[in-house]
Amino acid sequence: MPDRIPPRYVPTLTEVVGGPRPATTDEQLAQEQLVHRVMQRIDLTLDRRLREAIASVVLEHSRQLGPALREEIEAAVSAAVSEALAEELRPGRSGPSQPR
Repeated sequence: MPDRIPPRYVPTLTEVVGGPRPATTDEQLAQEQLVHRVMQRIDLTLDRRLREAIASVVLEHSRQLGPALREEIEAAVSAAVSEALAEELRPGRSGPSQPR
């Protein structure tokens, strides 16, 4: 094997590149504190924005439900009044009735 000729174009290593250096304990602590502070800010901002979005949706749905609710309430009150008047005007009724 000594008489074996290497290929004509063989890549050669010209520079030694070190891997990423490990973070020191102080750097790790600073990164963890930064992450913690950012997460707190996100939590506060997200909480506020979610509350605003939910309030907006609830308000819009309330506005849309308003007319339908009003109709249902009017129908319920009208039925209750009609029933009460019919009971009061019924012939042979004696004395005030007990409320339900």
